[in-house]
Amino acid sequence: VEAVEAGVTLFDTAEVYGPFENERLLGRCLAGGRRDRVVLATKFGFRIDATGRIAGLDSRPAHIREVVEASLERLGTDRIDLLYQHRVDPTVPIEEVVGAMAGLVQAGLVRHLGLSEASAATLRRAHAVHPISALQSEYSLWERGVEREVLPACRELGVGFVPYSPLGHGFLTGEI
Repeated sequence: VEAVEAGVTLFDTAEVYGPFENERLLGRCLAGGRRDRVVLATKFGFRIDATGRIAGLDSRPAHIREVVEASLERLGTDRIDLLYQHRVDPTVPIEEVVGAMAGLVQAGLVRHLGLSEASAATLRRAHAVHPISALQSEYSLWERGVEREVLPACRELGVGFVPYSPLGHGFLTGEI
């Protein structure tokens, strides 16, 4: 609540954070009229077992719809502003994944689509199916690989780039 009141406007979460607990917490935080003051991003793409452990990737279209509906309920909202595929699933063609995601846009449940940790080639294939608004990948002093192909592809396609772990997974915080 304090973050929203202080002017934070982007909240980026995922079903796997907690698992599920971060979305529930954020849903409670955004209740009471705060939801419309922020951009809400969440991610899908993992299979979470009954014990709460990641049990592999799962970007099958039916699973995507299931996960999004559950995320909407946990978040206490009727829409996700930015839906990311958390990791590219090599067992499901990206065209099928983005096609399913685009269906959620058409249904009004999602506004924009994103990918996380996708190659330039995958980004291009995905963008050909439906516009991809953002690509999230690690980018730090230690991880510069996106500079070769991914960042140029983002520029070419007009896709926003969202870096994660810019401090090298906490290395520069003095805690390691």
